[in-house]
Amino acid sequence: MSLDDRRTLGWHETLEIHELVASQTNALMRLKMSIKKIKDSQLRNVYHSAIQNMEMNLQELIQFYPSAPVPPQREDNADRETPALQAGELLGLSKALVRNYALAITETATPVLRKTLTNHLLRAIKGHEAIFNYMYSKGLYPAYDLERLLKNDLQNAQRALSMRYE
Repeated sequence: MSLDDRRTLGWHETLEIHELVASQTNALMRLKMSIKKIKDSQLRNVYHSAIQNMEMNLQELIQFYPSAPVPPQREDNADRETPALQAGELLGLSKALVRNYALAITETATPVLRKTLTNHLLRAIKGHEAIFNYMYSKGLYPAYDLERLLKNDLQNAQRALSMRYE
């Protein structure tokens, strides 16, 4: 069977799509909540364009969910919007910090700066661990349940796509 004939995504592809959908869903919600406060018309137009681009990204990415190895079927409790959004933002930030510091260290030649950035990276890793543990303990991030993880992604993406922002 050729790759073009495959009907199921690989696990690694599914998880990458999950990361993209989850991070853009949180960002889209935040942008839609923030645009109303922006007075500068040029910046407002940039936000509007970013919102449209993220909506398009999400709509295209969620089309791949039916091809995930485990089809979403479970019901979930949607009463956790605010803590889930807040925790999800912090989780996304902590992931970005870990990646950014790791990359910055590879570009650093000055020993004292490398040591400083390494200390920052270790703090970022501990911060990621703390928010992950919080989310997992509260049922906000079912990391070991792919079926539920993907169902949450779809619900959150649909919620973000349906939010009014002007």
